Amino acid sequence: MTRKLDRLLSDIRECRHCIETPGALPLPHEPRPVFQISSTARICICGQAPGTRVHASGVPFTDPSGDRLRDWMGVSEEEFYDASRIAIIPMGFCFPGLDAKGGDLPPRKECAPLWRSRLFARLPEIELILLVGSYAQAWHMGKERGRTLTETVRNHRATAPAGDGPSLIALPHPSWRNNAWLKKNPWFAKRVLPALKRAVRARLA
Repeated sequence: MTRKLDRLLSDIRECRHCIETPGALPLPHEPRPVFQISSTARICICGQAPGTRVHASGVPFTDPSGDRLRDWMGVSEEEFYDASRIAIIPMGFCFPGLDAKGGDLPPRKECAPLWRSRLFARLPEIELILLVGSYAQAWHMGKERGRTLTETVRNHRATAPAGDGPSLIALPHPSWRNNAWLKKNPWFAKRVLPALKRAVRARLA
């Protein structure tokens, strides 16, 4: 299992699909997949895609969003970047570029179908998946997702699958762009964050 995962991760690091596929709109820069994966991780963070700072550093969540996410989870940087305990698998592995207003473009559509199912098939220890933002929620929850991100996050306990699959916790993106949402929805800090911290700590014990 570990050898197969290592080969798959090597293929992802060398991926140039969005550069070399005929007819595809190419990335505006060289691909630089950013992720953190180990076969022993029990927690997986599924975000959107690297931003400009993460593209430059090559390390997930090396930005203010990462600071806020670590605070939400109640973990130290050392715990957060321990790949043996926490995997980080964005919906798109490479920074997708900026739109006309200077915001990040959505994750590349071809990335998740190309790699995601194969990756999770080789991560048998994952018990908890944190779905950061609507793209990850749509992929992992499907029809179980609410009509809006707010509805999905509010009902996060109801979206945990039955059976032996990993538990799912839906979160808004920790970007400063969501400060207004956080202020408008104080139940998130009161109800969701304590449950999130407990769930994370239980898997790090």
